[in-house]
Amino acid sequence: MRAITVRQPWAWAIVFGQKDVENRSRNIAGRYRGPVAIHAGLRDDDAVLDHENPMAGLIFGSCPGALEDDHNRHHCDWCQRTEPQRFAHRGHIIGVVDLVGAHESRLDGCGVGKGTARLGELIPLCSEWAMPWDYHLVLANPRPMPEPIPCRGRLGLWTVPDDIAARIEATS
Repeated sequence: MRAITVRQPWAWAIVFGQKDVENRSRNIAGRYRGPVAIHAGLRDDDAVLDHENPMAGLIFGSCPGALEDDHNRHHCDWCQRTEPQRFAHRGHIIGVVDLVGAHESRLDGCGVGKGTARLGELIPLCSEWAMPWDYHLVLANPRPMPEPIPCRGRLGLWTVPDDIAARIEATS
């Protein structure tokens, strides 16, 4: 079983929030296609949790407690009070997805999918979660773990230790 480590809240968004693209500066997947465990890293993406990132609306916008202030920042204390699983797990495998593709986005976009506004421009990207100028790991079929499994993360696309892979497969 392969895995990628993703900072919170992006790990949650992949497994529970319909995030179907993971943006990376290089193609960490190579030719691999298949199941990938999502490991929630120990660190948060503080820019998103501070609601300053333009992508915050995609995470917090689906939340019933999300509000926008006068500066278009999203706040969602409700989520952290009533749905702590969104952000609580760090250093755990929280789900499995299928890696179904990987491609590079250039200055003019991916050349795949629908047009998505980013930074005031209309750039043809494969997903509303995709960022221009990155490699896009295209993800599908998220399957949350019934109970998150503690595990040490690594950089890139890594191989899950056999004992942990057996626990993941036992829940699938």
